[in-house]
Amino acid sequence: MQYICIVIIIVLDQIVKAFVDSSMEVGQSVQVWGDFFRITYVQNTGAAFSFMEGHPGLLSFVTGIVLAALLGYLAVKGKSYDRFLLVSLAFIIAGGVGNLIDRVLRGFVVDMFDFGFWPVFNIADIVICLGCAMLVVYMLFIEPKKKKKE
Repeated sequence: MQYICIVIIIVLDQIVKAFVDSSMEVGQSVQVWGDFFRITYVQNTGAAFSFMEGHPGLLSFVTGIVLAALLGYLAVKGKSYDRFLLVSLAFIIAGGVGNLIDRVLRGFVVDMFDFGFWPVFNIADIVICLGCAMLVVYMLFIEPKKKKKE
């Protein structure tokens, strides 16, 4: 189940990025909902909020190590852990792989969702953040209840 989720998210992320990359110019912006929401083509050479901008090799290496560790954990513990935890890890992995594909193949990450008050982001970023939020919820609320029952 987790692996299917990962593949679907990666494919969707890459399709949207390929569409933006092939149909828009860098910096071009299309209003979707007035000034509140636009599709803006941005090439991000860093991580979140352009952290480590200009160091794509190091960023790709670190991302690859983290993803390998998460995939290894998922493979070893995948059947014996809580589904909520596994889905959170799958989201983090899928988003990480989606952005890593961009860094390796393009040298930058394609971002497009623009709310103006927040840095431009993509589907991979959304699922990474969602996965991290789910992981925090798991660690703060679900895991302690499980440990109490044991």
